Amino acid sequence: MRITMIGSGYVGLVSGACFADFGHDVTCVDKDASKIEALRAGRMPIYEPGLDQLVAGNVAAGRLTFTTDLAEGVKGADAVFIAVGTPSRRGDGHADLSYVFAATEEVARAATGPLVVVTKSTVPVGTGDRVEAILRETRPDIDFAVVSNPEFLREGAAISDFKRPDRIVIGTDDARARTVMHEIYRPLYIGESPILYTGRRTAELTKYAANAFLATKITFINEIADLCEAVGADVKDVSRGIGLDNRIGRKFLHAGPGYGGSCFPKDTLALLKTAEDYESPVRIVEAVVKVNDARKRAMGRKVVAALGGGDDARGKTVALLGLTFKPNTDDMRDAPSLAIVQSLQDCGITVRAYDPEGMAIAKTMMPDVVYCEDAYEAATGADAVAIVTEWDAFRALDLKRLAGLLTAPRLVDLRNVYDREEAERAGFSYSAIGR
Repeated sequence: MRITMIGSGYVGLVSGACFADFGHDVTCVDKDASKIEALRAGRMPIYEPGLDQLVAGNVAAGRLTFTTDLAEGVKGADAVFIAVGTPSRRGDGHADLSYVFAATEEVARAATGPLVVVTKSTVPVGTGDRVEAILRETRPDIDFAVVSNPEFLREGAAISDFKRPDRIVIGTDDARARTVMHEIYRPLYIGESPILYTGRRTAELTKYAANAFLATKITFINEIADLCEAVGADVKDVSRGIGLDNRIGRKFLHAGPGYGGSCFPKDTLALLKTAEDYESPVRIVEAVVKVNDARKRAMGRKVVAALGGGDDARGKTVALLGLTFKPNTDDMRDAPSLAIVQSLQDCGITVRAYDPEGMAIAKTMMPDVVYCEDAYEAATGADAVAIVTEWDAFRALDLKRLAGLLTAPRLVDLRNVYDREEAERAGFSYSAIGR
């Protein structure tokens, strides 16, 4: 099959490279000429483990190409995937669909024959209807079929998620579109990955519902962690105890500083706005958003408390280990570190930081932070160290060495990476989440 991917960001690039690896001919289109130039030179615009090798292999095989020319990219395509950004609209929290609709108009003008147009971007319920209307209004002479095919990719594990998915959701009632999508995903169908065919609106809502539910699990265990601290329980054991129930499951039950990233914050907000528009409120998700926002600020206060709080903390220095919202990505969008750093600086605390992949982006967002070469440099001369992101590089630190570099050996473990006994043996005054 010949596939065109509109948008060469996280979703578009990973999806396009994986489709090419399945044997399809894929053209990735992007308006950003510098990004396309970098991709042609083998430089990735994002950090995702294994992506550079996957792209290089398929470019060398002639199955994956990059262009800024949308018309050229669409010519002769069997399916065009729209994978552009849908950020929260400034001021009201609605998903900004301007990029989706602009891409739709361009695809319509460039189409040369019957075409299946697939929304891969995360979009609110009913967006596919509007996309179909734009296509037909722009080019009434072309037979278009519009499909919703939401992505379920975890940053840091996106290639594995694409090639070994829990499920593939395809929203369409059009027989021709279903045949095209079946052929596109045939390699996964052969591998017995479940393919769920639904109505288009059902597919659109499934994506938001999934992310909102996962965000709810994270927020739930974070509140339970606070209760654990109050009553003297251990949230890691509580998580294990409830996670072994197959009805609940272990995933997303790790207490921490709250969720961030490219999906959960904007998707929960967009779901709230959709519910508001249809006068069908989702109170649980409303609470999740409020609790998560408060959670990030509370983590800053937790670090301040470890320094003695109030005036005792003013003028001190904290080493933050990890800035991205999760490990194995350079994504800083809505990362808890942003709120934590702000709350520390508001208290007159200097922040030294290290992250294996996120510092280049972090520097543009937090210019007043001192960025370091590694965890030990960050800790040198600091009054406390706080683990904010659970990178593998932080799971086996030389704790005795780390303690010796601090003016006072304080460790605030916001990801519960270490055991209290281990940290205290190294000389640390240790505080964690829900323990």
